[in-house]
Order: sequence, then C-alpha cells, then structure tokens
Amino acid sequence: MIDLEKALKLRQRGALFVDVRSPAEFAEATIPGAINVPIFDNEERAEIGTLYKQTGRKDARRRGIEIVSPKIPQIMQQIETARDPNAPPVVVFCWRGGQRSLAITTFLSLAGIPAHQLAGGHKVFRRRVIDYFEQTDFGRVLVVRGLTGVGKTLLLKRLEAAAYPVIDLEGLANHRGSAFGGLGLGDQPGQVMFEARLWERLQQCQGAGYLLTEGESRHIGRLVVPPRFHLAMQQEVSLWVDASLDYRVRVILEDYPALDDLTAAFEPPLRALKERLGKQAVEDLLGLLAQKKWEELTRRLMVDYYDPLYLHTCPPARVEIRVETLDAGVEDLKQAILSVLASKA
Repeated sequence: MIDLEKALKLRQRGALFVDVRSPAEFAEATIPGAINVPIFDNEERAEIGTLYKQTGRKDARRRGIEIVSPKIPQIMQQIETARDPNAPPVVVFCWRGGQRSLAITTFLSLAGIPAHQLAGGHKVFRRRVIDYFEQTDFGRVLVVRGLTGVGKTLLLKRLEAAAYPVIDLEGLANHRGSAFGGLGLGDQPGQVMFEARLWERLQQCQGAGYLLTEGESRHIGRLVVPPRFHLAMQQEVSLWVDASLDYRVRVILEDYPALDDLTAAFEPPLRALKERLGKQAVEDLLGLLAQKKWEELTRRLMVDYYDPLYLHTCPPARVEIRVETLDAGVEDLKQAILSVLASKA
C-alpha cells in the first residue's frame, strides 16, 4: 500500500495508474492519466451492491469472486500491455482503497508485476483537489479578454505550445464558453473531472511565477470554475485583445468546422435568444440559418447579441493588443505580458 503523496511522485516518473472501478464510475471522474481496467462492469457492480445490502458481505464477496475469477488473465494482460516495463511500479486504486484494488494489486504482484495499492483510493485524491481549490493562493493570474471572435483561444494555444503557463479553461471544460459553445464538441466532463483536470494543469505550471488564462464567467457550459481561482482571475490588469469585425467573423467560422452538419443544433440556442433580441430578430436569424448563410448569421450575432452582451466586460485597467494577423498578435501579446509582469516586479 502507498499513500497519495508517494503515488503522485511515482506518477511524475511515469508510473501507470490503474482505476479498477466500473466504467460508469471511471466516466464520472478519475485521476487524470489513469486507465480503466474494471473488475466489474456496471451491471455486475450493481448486482454485488444489491447482494451486499440484502444478504451481507460474505455472499457479496463470494459472488464477486465468481465474477472476477475468469477475468483475471485478461485483466493482467491489459495492464501488462499498458505499462512501461522500465517505469516505476503500477499504482492501482478503486473508490476507497478497498477490496477491488487490493485484489488486483495482489494478482499483479503474484504475476511478477510490481504494483502498489493506493491507500484511500480515488476518494483521497478527490479530497486533495477540494482542499487545493479551497486553500491555494494562485498568485498572479493574467487574463486575456476581448469581444467574441478576436481569437483569444488561438493566441493562448500558440503561447501554450511555446511553454507559457497557459490554463486553457475552455479546453479543459470542452466548451467554447458561449451560448453556442458546445456545438460540435461532444459531451463536457463532469464537474469533479473538470476540477481534476484543472488541478493537474495547475501542478504542471508551478514555478512559472504567474498564470495565463482567458477571461471567463463563473460558468463554462454547465461547469463551474472553482470560486477561489475565478476570484484570482479578477485581480490583475487585463490583456484586452481587439480586432476588426471581418477578422472576428473569420475566426468564428474557422472554429466551427462542418457548419452545415450543425444546422439543426444551432436552432434551439438561437430560439433561446428571443427574450433578449425579440421575436422578429430571432426569426430573421433563423431565416439566415435555414439558408445556411453562415457569414451573415455570424456577423448579425456579433453585432446584435455578443457585442452588446460583452462590451460591459471591457475593464478600465487593461493593456490593449490590436490583432490583424495571428502571428503578429502572438508577438504583441508576449510583449504585453512582459509589460504587465514588469509593472509589479
């Protein structure tokens, strides 16, 4: 058995983390980077849980052995295939660090595969993440802001590729952070998994002296940015990106590939704008949608909806960056970051 602190150090050295909980548990949240090798599938887990409640632990354990025994060779092979033989021992966990992870750790050891059982399981990791977001001083968080379509995400991705300490909240949340932000992206992670991903990225950026992220409201789709981190995002001078309307429309259209395939998906969020824009304006937008006039529809949404909605977020304390090309914008943003950091050095 190994505690979380030592397990995370092994993880930094390339140890394979194996989550042996059911696929449904794994899908809800896990330790980032872990693979799922379930002892029980979702139905089997439900069966064992029911048996435990109705007849007790002994019968539940015996039924568990009956289910697991034929799977052991396949489970061992799956873990053996996934692990690097030159990496540290495998770390196995379940929810509380109980019988499921103990069983697989024991079988791995018997098979000659070095392995540790994580004491406390995923529950102790979740506690670590909760405490982190409740107690951490995040230091200087520089925030890139601007109207919709100026390419904030594109700029930050360029900087992240250049090893800047970028926290891509929208990427972690799998959502673009607007009324149409989830279209074409698939499901968002759950709140617990989002926080785990954010925790991991913040660990990776430790020692940089500052963090760099995009301006967001508290909510990104159905997910919530941890309050203490969101508060830290409001403290620094903002990096305000500006661009022409034509440039912004191009950026938006490039961010939504295969638009024709998303026509039906655009209709519900468009109809939801009726209260803000009025019935006739929404009908006009729906007409553009039906005709697949994407450029005109995007331009109308910018002028009539997004700009009035977000202009009030333009902070008085800001460093302005005018973007005409992405390459030049990246260089100007780098200079702006240096300017802000130097202002409080």
